[in-house]
Amino acid sequence: MMEIPTKYDPLTTEDRWYAVWMQNKQFKSTPDKRESYTIVIPPPNVTGVLHMGHMLNNTIQDVLIRRARMQGKNTCWVPGTDHASIATEAKVVTKLKGMGINKADLTREEFLKHAWEWKEKHGGIILEQLKKLGASCDWDRTSFTMDPKLSESVVTVFVDLYKKGSIYRGVRMVNWDPQAKTAVSDEEVIYREVNSKLYYVNYHVVGEHGKFVTIATTRPETILGDTAVCVNPDDPRYAHLEGKKVIVPLVNREVPIIRDAYVDMEFGTGCLKITPAHDINDYEIGNRFNLQVIDIFNDNGTLNENAGVFVGEDRFKARDLIVEKLKQDGFLVKAEDYTNKVGYSERTDAVIEPKLSMQWFLKMKEISKPALDSVMNDEVKLHPAKFKNVYRHWMENVKDWCISRQLWWGQRIPAWYLPASNEFVVAANENEALKLAQEKTGNAQLKLSDLRQDEDVVDTWFSSWLWPITVFDGINNPDNPDFKYYYPTCDLVSGHDILFFWIARMIIAGYEFQGKKPFSNVYLTGMVRDKQGRKMSKQLGNSPDPVELMKLYGADGVRVGMLLCSPAGGDLLFDECLTEQGRNFSNKIWNAFRLVKGWQSDEKASQPESAKVAIVWFESKLNHAIIELEDGYDKFRISETLMIVYKLFWDDFSSSYLEAVKPAYQHPIDAKTLAATVAYFEKLLQLLHPFTPFITEEIWHYLIDKSEAESIINTSMPRAGKVNAVLIEEFEFVKEVIAAIRTIRAEKNIPMKEAMDLLYRNSKKSYDSYFNPLVMKLANLSTIIQVSDSVSGAITFIVNTVEFSVPISGAINIEEEILKINEELRYAQGFLMSVMKKLSNESFVSNAPPTVIEKEQQKKADAESKIKTLEAQLIALKG
Repeated sequence: MMEIPTKYDPLTTEDRWYAVWMQNKQFKSTPDKRESYTIVIPPPNVTGVLHMGHMLNNTIQDVLIRRARMQGKNTCWVPGTDHASIATEAKVVTKLKGMGINKADLTREEFLKHAWEWKEKHGGIILEQLKKLGASCDWDRTSFTMDPKLSESVVTVFVDLYKKGSIYRGVRMVNWDPQAKTAVSDEEVIYREVNSKLYYVNYHVVGEHGKFVTIATTRPETILGDTAVCVNPDDPRYAHLEGKKVIVPLVNREVPIIRDAYVDMEFGTGCLKITPAHDINDYEIGNRFNLQVIDIFNDNGTLNENAGVFVGEDRFKARDLIVEKLKQDGFLVKAEDYTNKVGYSERTDAVIEPKLSMQWFLKMKEISKPALDSVMNDEVKLHPAKFKNVYRHWMENVKDWCISRQLWWGQRIPAWYLPASNEFVVAANENEALKLAQEKTGNAQLKLSDLRQDEDVVDTWFSSWLWPITVFDGINNPDNPDFKYYYPTCDLVSGHDILFFWIARMIIAGYEFQGKKPFSNVYLTGMVRDKQGRKMSKQLGNSPDPVELMKLYGADGVRVGMLLCSPAGGDLLFDECLTEQGRNFSNKIWNAFRLVKGWQSDEKASQPESAKVAIVWFESKLNHAIIELEDGYDKFRISETLMIVYKLFWDDFSSSYLEAVKPAYQHPIDAKTLAATVAYFEKLLQLLHPFTPFITEEIWHYLIDKSEAESIINTSMPRAGKVNAVLIEEFEFVKEVIAAIRTIRAEKNIPMKEAMDLLYRNSKKSYDSYFNPLVMKLANLSTIIQVSDSVSGAITFIVNTVEFSVPISGAINIEEEILKINEELRYAQGFLMSVMKKLSNESFVSNAPPTVIEKEQQKKADAESKIKTLEAQLIALKG
């Protein structure tokens, strides 16, 4: 056995053990007769590097997978990455610009060559970082959403849905990203409140000299595309304008005044300009009134030929120019400050432009019904359950999904257009497309070169909604052994911000293509914020580098720190002191191990009564904790579950049990007690392993003296035995007694080596002498004697109605003692008031991490106990 280092070094330990695990294929899974437990990773963008959200999400997944592995299940955690069409294409375009290359000058094939080169160079970075975290994925199963089998599955699904009539092509109003020059879905638009201007503009009434109506708009640049002015039919101010027309400023276009109940009479002037090409509500009004549609924007957000003299100008520059022109020509009445919500692209942060565009859409209403029912009846359970209502609202109001993107990086739309026609065929490949085209045209001489494939790719989410199925090749090869064994998967861990982007759609896909759920449980994590509650971002500079954190505090320390402040579904208020707390916990485990490993065993020594009592108590405490842990896991209360085993090790095992059984200085320990202690330590390591995999593996080998080929990973999770609840409760009482005696020693400068007597008088509760050997050892008492009356001239304290007295040798100045105790009492009462003020602050309680709340509650309990003790001492001294 190697010499045990004095200090634990996580950096060398973690790298060494992860290499051993990989070498011994500890995470490899193949189908067998065991119960399977499967998790698919939410695939991070191939463009990405590890951020704090990934740290939280993957730590939780690793905790679940390691625990299931130790339960004897055949665990399979599938890793992988997402091709992230918009983000990756933007990265490649930027790289090409740096090389002096414009995307527009490249063919599709040339561009994709650069994209694949970029992916091969950068795509695996985040997965390698996850290994540093300790992620126990089956790396042989690593998937990428554009792998051949996965891409083939996407095409198969597209063709299938088209044949069912669920996919259609048409002109619709979409969210347009002018920077990426593609449509994005509703869920990829982030709305922010911005400080804008509300411009009041006069439109002259046709045929009525000097008469005009005033509209209010935040987007004066879209005036160039106006094709009507609308008022509410119940608005008496504009009743006289029925049937009349107005002239659109700057373009001198005559447009009708129409009446529609959509118009809010209270907003602005109650008179609304209608631009069907650039506002979804205007578009719907335009359809009702058969209005002309005038698109004034190019795909890149500049103004097109319909904009007259402003052609080629950027939309925001054009806004300033148009406002100035309106002012010069006398049309601008006024401009006032106004706060409104503006949509931004989640991918590029460009301001979204509502735009009419020919796109491919998936009808969502019918195929969403089974996925809605399954969550409502808990066939698929959301944790926490509060998200069921959010899910239901979205699913009941689901809109058709715009699944096409005007990009080159991604799975290409499997549609081919006929020569000189907008007609098309949808097929799985070119040969099928040609055959269908020949049948459709009746022209058997038609060649593939006569057809033109759609230039668009499908939305990235249209690829990843199949993830739990396609990672096991379940679309094209549904009878393969892996798919039949691992699907449906078990648990999914994901951020609640992609509940609709991805999770709902995966559930829809599971029922649509397999007739069953894709997973049973969804654990929804919150967003990682800084301690001020701000979202972490590069712009704010408030997001730490996870890799640097792991270098500083160790992966185990970071894992514990993250989980200590991460309630399910609630945002995580991250503070680096939590990872420091995690590192301190690792050090605590290491120091406890070194203490035990340093004891010399004596086979002939008899077991002390104090050790016997401690062993019986800790056995019950351990079993009770295991039951609580199982309940916490089952309810996906991962943060609370960690806290249970954290306190079990720190408070109960290290601070109480080890102290109770520790032999006297330079004396051996009896063999029976040491064997029990080592057995407990091993069980604790097993309970801790899912949370702190590296240090538990390291200590397990030292403690049990195993070879590197063996691993704690493959041991069985401890099971609960009998629990004596009375014994556990009684020991908490005993700990208070011991703490009170130690406080008296400290205050009166009585060293631990000097034995004391303890007297007690029962009141409502009786003192149980079972723990006497333990109390006598830990408090160094000569005797514990029951008395019938209060003892004068002694230091008295009360624990749970039992009055204890410690006779103090030598005279005590009663008056000085009373003054001192009164001073302490006032301080304790003031301290308690400050803690109570904090705990009664709703904002503090709702925003602080659970560990902080728990500390404050412990302060409250300690202060109350201190006050009770001091009050009892006063009574005894005055008595």
